Amino acid sequence: MKLLSDIRINGKLYPKGSELPWDMFYSLPLINMLVFGTMGFLMAYSEKSPPLHIQYLFGGFGMFLHIWFYLKFFGRDEVKWMFINSGLGFLGIYSQIGWLLSLFGKKAGDYPYYVHAIPFLYYVLCTFLIRHAVLEITQSREKPAKKKLVENCYIAISVAVYLISYCFENRS
Repeated sequence: MKLLSDIRINGKLYPKGSELPWDMFYSLPLINMLVFGTMGFLMAYSEKSPPLHIQYLFGGFGMFLHIWFYLKFFGRDEVKWMFINSGLGFLGIYSQIGWLLSLFGKKAGDYPYYVHAIPFLYYVLCTFLIRHAVLEITQSREKPAKKKLVENCYIAISVAVYLISYCFENRS
């Protein structure tokens, strides 16, 4: 990964423009996103959910930190496209939440729309990070033709996952 700004990892300075191995960069953020995204999901949909303002406070703080991180390492244009694509992918994300809830015998419609905000936004942040990790793993970020192929495959696989999860959602 080519750095857009200076970063310090374990006391070592990596200047802007340096190359970092993808696993050195993505492993901690992906684990962090998994933990906090799972906590946001459980807080929103558990039987004994904390009050909504606590969920928004917890989720909002975590998302603020993730967005700050994304701006620092991926740049404003990439973050702008994250939000544009999340709007376009709303139905896909909604089907994923529906499928996950169906595993627990619940439906997305069982909850008011504002309860879905935190899980939805964590999902957006997580898929943004996964897309960038895929570009790094395939070494296609700096190769336009390969990047286009990888991004098209990523979109196709994402749509397939959305369709599969929608088909397997228990609607009873």
